[in-house]
Amino acid sequence: MRPLPDIPEPFRAAAASPIGAATSPIAPTEEAGAPACTGAVGRGSPIGAAAVISGQVPARHAPRPLSVRDVFRVGIGPSSSHTVGPMRAGRHFATCLAEALTGQPSGDDADAALAGIGRLVVDLMGSLGATGKGHSTDRAVMLGLAGHRPESVPIGVVDSIMDDVEATGVLPVPGVGEVRFLPGRDIRFLPGRVLPFHVNALTIAAYAETGETLCEKTYYSVGGGFVMVECGDPEGRSQVRALASSDGEASATPAPYPYARADQLLETCERAGLRISDVVMANECAVQSEEAVNAALDAIAEAMRECIDAGCSADGVLPGGLRVQRRARRLLAELEARAASARSAGADAAGDPMAGDPMAGMDWVNLYALAVNEENAAGHRVVTAPTNGAAGVVPAVFAYYRRFMCADREGVRRFLLAAAAIGGLIKANASIAGAEVGCQGEVGSASAMAAAGLAEVMGGRPRQVENAAEIAMEHSLGLTCDPVGGLVQIPCIERNALAAVKAVNAARMAMWGDGRHAVSFDAVIETMRQTGRDMLSKYKETSLGGLAVCVVEC
Repeated sequence: MRPLPDIPEPFRAAAASPIGAATSPIAPTEEAGAPACTGAVGRGSPIGAAAVISGQVPARHAPRPLSVRDVFRVGIGPSSSHTVGPMRAGRHFATCLAEALTGQPSGDDADAALAGIGRLVVDLMGSLGATGKGHSTDRAVMLGLAGHRPESVPIGVVDSIMDDVEATGVLPVPGVGEVRFLPGRDIRFLPGRVLPFHVNALTIAAYAETGETLCEKTYYSVGGGFVMVECGDPEGRSQVRALASSDGEASATPAPYPYARADQLLETCERAGLRISDVVMANECAVQSEEAVNAALDAIAEAMRECIDAGCSADGVLPGGLRVQRRARRLLAELEARAASARSAGADAAGDPMAGDPMAGMDWVNLYALAVNEENAAGHRVVTAPTNGAAGVVPAVFAYYRRFMCADREGVRRFLLAAAAIGGLIKANASIAGAEVGCQGEVGSASAMAAAGLAEVMGGRPRQVENAAEIAMEHSLGLTCDPVGGLVQIPCIERNALAAVKAVNAARMAMWGDGRHAVSFDAVIETMRQTGRDMLSKYKETSLGGLAVCVVEC
């Protein structure tokens, strides 16, 4: 069979700088000052959110697979669907409101702006209303309305904005000015109101002093930080469109190696004689330079490392009322002490029965996952991978690879590329939102991504990499999303650690095989989608079932 057309050389000689060192920031997820929407979906169409790629259209219609920079987004915790998405929605609304007020007093004239806008109202519906308090959705919308981006907002502002607005009674909106805003009055939690398109919906409206509606938008946070917005077409019909992706209009550029399913990806790899990471890299290079892609990958790697470092250096109790104690810093100290003892006394040191434990590497995987998810629970900066609730899995396995294996810069990039391919397939053909399919779509997807990334850098052939992802996802089926108190802490933090260990095991199992297996990854994705569809809503990020009601909050 003839190979596919030539592609750009995906990898060059590794640079001499440290592995994962960032050379440029990750591109923003929205174009500054542009309330752009792309990819219309009619309200009456059969397109469901479970079949949406990048929040736009079904995978079979997509001109190119989901971008690496859409799978891995830098944002703040504790949730991609309940924090990052609503924050993006708030920022988009602020831009729309400023445009709607064109010709009225500018944002530099605060008194005039206050006279023009009587009230801002935010309605959080469905799952956003049910667990929005625990997920800090109210704070996220306020940060967005104040013009902040998830990837760059100062953590100090994240921690202080709620108190500042409650104290002053005003919210600064770029291009508009200071608007009267009382969070307890103007942010309404409406869990019983579920809109047809998606369970994660929010409406933001601005009213004049006379009661006239100045601007009103309804948004859907469909998981992983992806946001859709209702827009009217020229005939007045309601449509749902995605906010601009990280690539903007470049996302419409056809991929040299398009695929919508795992079997198509494998066929492409075999026809062209490429690894999975090669295919993903070639598709990325179709819309931006190789240097830009590598810079973005390096920045993602560096952001993951920084998050682990931050989690390992922090101590204390996590916010929210459950009094969950951070563990990563203490665990790191104990692991380092054990390693030092083993080096000085030998593996058979009598003073430590675990000094010669062959599974000690798993303790480090647990450490890395705990560190990331404790940072996420604190509302600090993490890499969405593919969600915030599952943000610890991929970085934990990634850090395991860098610590215990012969990692180099090319391997670091290949790991992320292969993991992104798996995450994009799941997003395209099922869902990564806990509010839609339960935790199987979050931690299960992350475990599959991490397993694929590790198998890729272990030298796995495409079918072995696909098998690793399949093993990890298959044995995550049925996981519920039942956070205690609506907080991304119990069981979320420990669950990330267990999913990371599972990913390492899945990769190792797959590498001992030849890639042939009874259950395909496509079949597991579809099974996960159907399982999530059949799952009761009380097990899908509403905190109305499971551990959320059986564990007494204290």
